[in-house]
Amino acid sequence: MTVEQKHHMKLWPMLVAAVIFWTIAAGFFQNLSAGNDETYEGLKLFTDVVELVEKNYVDPVETKELLHKAIQGMVQGLDPHSALLPPEAFEELQVDTHGEFGGIGIVIEMKERFLTVVSPIEGTPAYKAGIQARDIIIKVDGQPTKDMMLWEAVKKMRGAKGTSVVITVMRKGTPKPIDFTLVRDIIPIESVRAIVLETGYGYVRVSSFSETTTADLETALAGLENGPSPLKGLVLDLRGNPGGLLPQAIKVSDLFLEKGDILSIKGRLEKNTKVFKAHPDSTGRNYPLVVLINGGSASASEIVAGALQDHKRALILGTTSFGKGTVQTVETLRDGYGLKLTIARYYTPSGRSIQAKGIEPDIEVRPMLPDEAAGDEQEEHLLKEKDLQNHLNAEPGPEDTEVEAGGNIEKTKNDEAQKPKRRQSRYRYGPLDIDELMADNQVKRALEILISYNIFQNVKK
Repeated sequence: MTVEQKHHMKLWPMLVAAVIFWTIAAGFFQNLSAGNDETYEGLKLFTDVVELVEKNYVDPVETKELLHKAIQGMVQGLDPHSALLPPEAFEELQVDTHGEFGGIGIVIEMKERFLTVVSPIEGTPAYKAGIQARDIIIKVDGQPTKDMMLWEAVKKMRGAKGTSVVITVMRKGTPKPIDFTLVRDIIPIESVRAIVLETGYGYVRVSSFSETTTADLETALAGLENGPSPLKGLVLDLRGNPGGLLPQAIKVSDLFLEKGDILSIKGRLEKNTKVFKAHPDSTGRNYPLVVLINGGSASASEIVAGALQDHKRALILGTTSFGKGTVQTVETLRDGYGLKLTIARYYTPSGRSIQAKGIEPDIEVRPMLPDEAAGDEQEEHLLKEKDLQNHLNAEPGPEDTEVEAGGNIEKTKNDEAQKPKRRQSRYRYGPLDIDELMADNQVKRALEILISYNIFQNVKK
């Protein structure tokens, strides 16, 4: 979870890790005293090492670069979600939580070290130009993307409306690279999409938790609830949802709850210990609810699933979620830098910590999409919180900062590489298609449960 500017909390399972930071607050040194022998001796050792490296390393090195790497290692060694953010990465973090940005409209990922298009977003410049899923972007404005960080590529493709950018792609079956000259536009971040699966039964997909998610969800629900037929059941799809803003997760949960706790967070400091409660709503949403989760459901999506599960407001279906149960704050530093730091653990209404455990579904249903025969195997190999080096445990303890013995998960500089690789990336980011949804065995199972519930209710009457 994160704080926008100073006090706005967010939840992000993963983020592009920072690699440089050169500001050390003067107050840090003011708080040190000769009486703190351990700290004092440690700083002496640190300066000794810096001096020796500067004088004796085989190649010349800059002091600033050494300090960058030292601070980077210090923060990244705490846990997988703490990081120092250079201005570019800090800016991207803020953009990702807003409702729109200037760009070309594609979702990208690093796949086998290639910058790959997951999906063009419907109606955007990339979509209209014909960029396709699985296209490999080899150049942006003539600059090769080889060895480019993901956030660097994103920054180069984003920009003011009306400006242009040239994207060069390699496409399977096409012998030569293809150049696309795209004029940037305002790209809305559509985190909510809805459709009617069958008369009286709705489906809502929430792909992230940005500033507009609750309002967009209320609009989507109103469309389903005020349709030609009364809403008798809803499928809420949180699969592959990596998280987002904490307040949005709480408000989304509150849409379906009338009372009781939604979430509690507990940190070392009193200011980082809070309880968030549900409030009565004039809109009666008494219809049954099935929530879909998988190994890519993290942070904010786990808060929603955990709250609805503990209050027995929804049946949770799918596979165990990612297991990120920690809260991060982002402090704004000088010169555009930011510090993302873990400050608390969060707990579901029943007091459960899902850190490195995840939300276990009430009904386990593994994916079997028709175009993916190896779906089960891929699901099993999704990285989870418990797989990340230096992950925290569910409860505080001295072992929290230790690396797991025998662990073979290596932390990469690019946190995006640690995000669960979503099997349904193109499917999730594209427009809703009723045929694809009805071919999804998890969605079909959820719909069958809702229909069966209503049949049983009528039988009882």
